[in-house]
Amino acid sequence: MAHNLEQILVLITADKKLDRDRGLGELNRKINNAEPHEMQAVETALTRFLQDSTASWETHQGALLAAKLVLGSNLSSDHFAAELRIHALHQLNNNEARVRLAAGELLGALCKRCGPEVYESSKDIILEGVRCNLERAPLNEASLEEQNQVHALTEKLARSQKDEGGASAEQIFHDTAGWKNLETWMRCLQSVIEGCGQYFLPHVTQDLLDLVFQALTHTNRFVRETGYYVCGTLVSCSTMEGAEDHMESDDGIMTDDNEILQHGEQFARHLAEGLADNWSQVRLAASVATRKFLLALPDGEARERFNAILLPRMCLNRYYVAEGVRIYSQETWRAVTGTQGKRMVEEYICDVVQYYVAQTEADNHAVREAACACIAELGSKIDSDVVRPYVNVLLKALLVCFKDDSWPVRDAACIACGNFVLCFPDEARPSMEALYPLFFANLADFIPSVRQGSAVALANVAKAYGDEAITNLFSKIQEGIAGLENQPNTTEKYSEFDSMPAQFGVVKRLRDNDMELHSDKQMYSCGSLAPKMGRGSKGGCMDHQFKKPSEPWEFCDGCVQLLAELSSQQDLAAQVATILPAVANATRKQHYAQYVVLLETVCKSLPVIAKNIGKRHFKPNLENFFDAIFHALSCDNALCSSAASLCLLELGQFLGPNILKGRVENYNPSYVDKLLANQCAAPY
Repeated sequence: MAHNLEQILVLITADKKLDRDRGLGELNRKINNAEPHEMQAVETALTRFLQDSTASWETHQGALLAAKLVLGSNLSSDHFAAELRIHALHQLNNNEARVRLAAGELLGALCKRCGPEVYESSKDIILEGVRCNLERAPLNEASLEEQNQVHALTEKLARSQKDEGGASAEQIFHDTAGWKNLETWMRCLQSVIEGCGQYFLPHVTQDLLDLVFQALTHTNRFVRETGYYVCGTLVSCSTMEGAEDHMESDDGIMTDDNEILQHGEQFARHLAEGLADNWSQVRLAASVATRKFLLALPDGEARERFNAILLPRMCLNRYYVAEGVRIYSQETWRAVTGTQGKRMVEEYICDVVQYYVAQTEADNHAVREAACACIAELGSKIDSDVVRPYVNVLLKALLVCFKDDSWPVRDAACIACGNFVLCFPDEARPSMEALYPLFFANLADFIPSVRQGSAVALANVAKAYGDEAITNLFSKIQEGIAGLENQPNTTEKYSEFDSMPAQFGVVKRLRDNDMELHSDKQMYSCGSLAPKMGRGSKGGCMDHQFKKPSEPWEFCDGCVQLLAELSSQQDLAAQVATILPAVANATRKQHYAQYVVLLETVCKSLPVIAKNIGKRHFKPNLENFFDAIFHALSCDNALCSSAASLCLLELGQFLGPNILKGRVENYNPSYVDKLLANQCAAPY
């Protein structure tokens, strides 16, 4: 090791992170076989680096991380450990955040090696560091460089606020910018708790919890996120030794006299707030702490104290738009409830409904969407007698979301309403007068998935109300298909589009090149929910509020999808068959740019309709669609061509390949080669 020691130390303090990481890796591999005099040389060098106040932050960070490795080897001296505590505390005030994080990790390693005495001797400094940084220092006390950065950021955030409303620049700044040293002081506290383990329990006092809980309600999201991770660490250290993974072990259970359990109501209340936070990162941190808290409780009886407040929030997060939160919450739900999830929702149905309804009014559009999905789940999965008393309240909330500015919320509300109408037809009947126009509006929406969701919902309406709904729906289908006659010519209707040739099959709006729409506008992080979450606000990287007027072809497209959904009801086969000639006639109208989208929908729907209504009703209408299918097969639009290819293959399987070939040859012999080529190209 002596031969390479100088080289390793150079790497550890290098300017490049890759070099520092390589140096730490070399040190970790060689340190366990080191001689005592070699270890002393390493300790001396690291101490020298940390004492040098003129050294770069890279040198200090590398030395702190290397010292952490040396402590972990159990070959370091007690004198070195004592010196490290002083240097680590000093570096917690370094201007560089990465150095402060490394210093906190080093203190955690010291606690693990030397015990809680390290925390006891550093307690006042650590807690005071957290307490002093809870409020941002006035700008006149900050450095000149920080003042310039803050002013530049707030000026950028302030643009367009007067015209668009929403959060003020100061609010957005406080929620998104770093909060001086507070986050790193919290990380330091977390590392110390992890290092002490179960020996930290005697130090869990109300004063400490008040300080941590104060961070959980902080205006800055990074501070709240770190605070919840600290809570999770507190819960972990409070369990019996020997169980780090509560999901796979029965160990790690709190005892009745546990300090954390004694403050359980406070923990549960703050965890509930975190599970409903507007920032996905904070929700995830709160979800981690909640899982640790619930799985560490002694038994189901102990959990009952907190189910009413935590269960509804955990349940909703299973549908949250952020994938990390959604998947983690689903795993937590299975771990906590096992096979009793349905029973537990029914037991706490009043709390669940109350929370779901409240979340349909949330500012965050992602939360409103998840709430609608959860309400739909109540209608389809929970015992109807349990949900029935709350149907009117839930439908009222869904009706509000059905008119939401955000199309994902409208889509989720539409599907949920369809589920409720099917499951509770009598209770939903008074709302149908308001629901029908909303269903039909979604059926003509400019978003394809919204049209599809409306078709599914209206099919449920037909199942629920029978003839009275079916007559209305078929009338609307005929109206929508016939309305394609009113679709303006492309050159007339799309004067707002660029007249240049479309690139990659995409027509470009002239408004896309309007400099006023894209200059001097407020900028947003893709992870930011604050600017885009308002129900009446505009802007943001996921602005779902843009809505153009519905066009006749879009309504016709939705009607074709609705026809496919209705065809699944066997007693409607003859009525569906009577509409098919009109659908075929609609495919011949190709005077507008988006006709390929309608062709794609027809090609996808035909096999479904054919199988549902049977050969007797479908065969007489087959030839009417050949021109459209083979035109789509040779279309430049990949989605349309692929849909036509699959359509022919599925029709061949349904009718028989030779029968289909004969019908094609009889209609137009020139199509036979295309049919055979498509069959040869098929993967099956």
